[in-house]
Amino acid sequence: MFEFNLKNTNGKARAWKFFTEHGNFETPIFMPVWTKATVKWISVEDLDEMGAWIILANTYHLYLRPWEEVVKHFGWVHKFQNYNKPILTDSGWFQVFSLWKWGDLVKITEQWVHFRSFIDGSKHFYDSENNMDLQSNLWADIIMAFDECAPWDSSHTYAKQAMNRTHRWAERCVKRWKENNKKREESWEYLQALFPIAQGVIYDDLRKESAEFIWKLDCPWIAIWGLSVWESKEDMYRILDVIEPVLPKNKPRYLMWVWTPEDLIEAIYRWIDMFDCVLPTRLWRHWVAFSSIWNIKIKNKKWKFSKESLDENCDCKTCKKYTKWYLRHLIQEWEILWMQLLSYHNLYYLINLAKKARVAILENNFEKFRNNFWKKYDPENKMHRW
Repeated sequence: MFEFNLKNTNGKARAWKFFTEHGNFETPIFMPVWTKATVKWISVEDLDEMGAWIILANTYHLYLRPWEEVVKHFGWVHKFQNYNKPILTDSGWFQVFSLWKWGDLVKITEQWVHFRSFIDGSKHFYDSENNMDLQSNLWADIIMAFDECAPWDSSHTYAKQAMNRTHRWAERCVKRWKENNKKREESWEYLQALFPIAQGVIYDDLRKESAEFIWKLDCPWIAIWGLSVWESKEDMYRILDVIEPVLPKNKPRYLMWVWTPEDLIEAIYRWIDMFDCVLPTRLWRHWVAFSSIWNIKIKNKKWKFSKESLDENCDCKTCKKYTKWYLRHLIQEWEILWMQLLSYHNLYYLINLAKKARVAILENNFEKFRNNFWKKYDPENKMHRW
């Protein structure tokens, strides 16, 4: 079973409800990322407590270790991690793409992508068909098409080549996805939904061409990738505005790798429904927490004697029970509890910011909600950090 209904629109902001075999979820939504069979520093109980309705599992890491046969032995990806809510798997392309910086670890051809394991150097390959099979075998509720994410600084010529290759791969993915779903249906197994991905780097003409090609594929929705890795916010917002008129209004939209509060708000304003990123649980490395005024760097002297919570408007357990001074103390003593508490807060903050946006959309009040957000949120005011 996989269905979705549009509950309301307010301007370009939308509120959907999705129905899957493993439960329902509502949008706008931020999805925590389950990279190596875990959301870093966060337990399944934490995910339930913070109201995470769906998570993203990483195909590349599950493929290399523990490998799909191990996952199968434990009852596929849901039972392997004892997470009984919807799961989306990515194709693993970004992890392969990141190997480019080591030179000979990845090679792209028309038919497939060759790569070496970062674990032991062993050789592997992905193509559209085996990638769809792998994600089918993991039994995710939602799967992603195999695509090529060209570097942000690619020339127009190479960006177009990568986009066209992505389109050809997407057609192959759709064909294999339909074949796999037919087999699943014949075996009385639940069907999976497929997200094909629009590319085009930061070139307006390519983005419009790709968006139009991808939405015309026979899939329930569309994803957009390559706007928030190294690209500027100005480029991201501009491209979203450029492709909006091209896309159909009856399909949900997923903007991949978006993680800051301001980007969630501005993307929801620009018709985006779903988001994900690993960075909220990585920011502990820089001692950074989200807040309604902007990012706060807890290690700084400013918070040495502060009895305030991370954010007075946040009701997560970190904000309810711990002061900035105490969190700073944990960092100075290198007590790993700080990693858990900051990761929990950052995920909770984004998940609940999206939920508050949904309420505003349902109440036809999103523009006021957005304006109130920006009245407090001030990225230019460095006093919040130092």
